[in-house]
Parts: sequence; structure tokens; C-alpha cells
Amino acid sequence: MDYGIGMLSLVPMRAETSDKAELVTQLLFGECYEVVAQEGNWLQLQLASDGYRGWVDVKQHTPVSAEYFKEWRRAPHPRVTDLVQVVQKGDARIPVGAGSYLPFFDGESLRISGEQFTYAGNASSTEVLPTQEQLTEAARGFLKAPYLWGGKSVFGIDCSGLMQQVYGICGYQLPRDASQQVAYGEEVHFVEQALPGDMAFFSNGEGRIVHVGMLLADQKIIHAHGEVRIDRLDHNGIYNNSQKKYSHQLRIIKRILH
Repeated sequence: MDYGIGMLSLVPMRAETSDKAELVTQLLFGECYEVVAQEGNWLQLQLASDGYRGWVDVKQHTPVSAEYFKEWRRAPHPRVTDLVQVVQKGDARIPVGAGSYLPFFDGESLRISGEQFTYAGNASSTEVLPTQEQLTEAARGFLKAPYLWGGKSVFGIDCSGLMQQVYGICGYQLPRDASQQVAYGEEVHFVEQALPGDMAFFSNGEGRIVHVGMLLADQKIIHAHGEVRIDRLDHNGIYNNSQKKYSHQLRIIKRILH
């Protein structure tokens, strides 16, 4: 079994072995993975963070030892909280965005395999569960990010990627897709009882969960729909004030943290 780590700002992970294939998610800087298959110049990765799989170009693979991979999985890692920052080693500078991992960060440097890199930006704490205020601040940092299916960054993100990144920055790991995220937490029965940080899930006409967002104060919701935006939420769903209509039908509200 081979293992690796993201050493670029973002690496696209695709549904098939082609640059034209659907983007299913993205590998973040500092994120470890297993190589589970190879076809020609393509590797199928399974992310250590959430178990998600996708294909990447072999040129974007950076190997690490099995020992480092196991150590990475056992340890909590701070995340980048600035929108854009730089990880540096000598003259080499790697741009990193909000949510990127900082493996074994000690406040000044991080360790990838046997190499030390420096980071001078802001990083999240791994010691306490997030508060409503921290979740709200992290979510608002993504405002106006364009919608991108499979995206996980301020330069393109989808609805479940936004939730995974917001909670991840605040130290709580969620699965990748909305249909998986809905299994977490306890139900909040009325919109009026929802608190900032609660997650609202929305279904299509067939009853499938197809959208997710996070509650803010005053029955507002932040979600990725065209862009990361704030709309109003009521018992029917999300009301898009600019379009003067409901955009999503509410299915359930879940409280992840207590």
C-alpha cells in the first residue's frame, strides 16, 4: 500500500481517469491519503480525513511513509483560517487557502515527512469543540466564493464542501456529502428553535437530500448556491429575496454540537 500527502494548494480528484471527468472533491494541502488503485498515469486516492475516493494525475502525488501516514491519522491538525496564506521552505512558497491542513504545527513550523516548513498565518485550535461564534465566523469567511461542484476552497466550493470546511476549520470532521452529513446530530423540530451552527438539509421532489446550509442568527442561513450567500429560512425552506421565491425545500434541521 502506498501513501501520500497533498503538497499543492488544491488537487482535483475526479470520478474517472481523465482530466475531462467529473470533479468529485479536492485534495487539500497537508491532507494525507492512501493510494488504492492505479490505471496508467492515474491514481485512485482515499482521503484519510473522510474516506472519500477519487482519481488524480500521478504527477500530483507526493509519497509519504506508512509510519508518517499512521502518525498523521492519529494526531489532530490545525487548519489554515486565513483566506489565503503561504507555507514556505527556503525559497519555495506554496499558496494555501482556508481549511488547508498544517500537519504537526507547533505555532511556527509544520512537519511533512522529515521536512520542516514555516507558516506565519492564523491557524485553528485542535483543543476544544467549536462555539457558535467560531462556526459563524468561519462560514462568513467563505461569502461570495463561487459555487463549484466538488469544490472545497474560497475559489470554488459546493454546499456540502462548505459545511465540511467550516466545521473542519473549527476542529470537527464531517463526511463529504450532504446525504452523509444528514446522519449526524440530533433533530431540531422547529426553525424557530434553531441556533447558529445548526445544519439545515433540503430535499428534491423524490425526497433525496440534495442541499445543505448552516444556520446563522435571526433565521438566516449561509449556503453555496451560485455563490456562498446568506438567505432567510422558514418552515418551507430557503427564500431567495433577490429572486422573490423559494430556492430549496426544507427537509430537516440537525444540531451537530451541544
